[in-house]
Amino acid sequence: QVHVVESGGGLVQAGGSLRLSCAASGRTFSSYAMAWFRQTPGKEREFVAGFSFISGTTSYADSVKGRFTVSRDNAKNTLYLQMNSLKPEDTAVYFCAASERLTHAVLTATDWYTYWGQGTQVTVSS
Repeated sequence: QVHVVESGGGLVQAGGSLRLSCAASGRTFSSYAMAWFRQTPGKEREFVAGFSFISGTTSYADSVKGRFTVSRDNAKNTLYLQMNSLKPEDTAVYFCAASERLTHAVLTATDWYTYWGQGTQVTVSS
């Protein structure tokens, strides 16, 4: 299994940038499909961006396309989320997740992910 820990959240003004990191330990990091999700109070956790396992394809939620970039460094066992042009509606707790599902497609449903971090708060002020 793998253990993941997020960091890099904080308070930023609208239009600003943040980079989230997800450090993984345990089983080989490259053996997992990885993704970022976010959640606000009273709402379901939603997919933000992620990688497929087999092809390494990336996918983004429509709300973040063109502003967020997901990347991974297998040598450092770390997943990143570069967030630019942040908006108040991006305010949420951001979670890193890992899946052992062997697919070409990016998994966007929470049910496919077995391993989750504790989350990091991102707050964007207007």
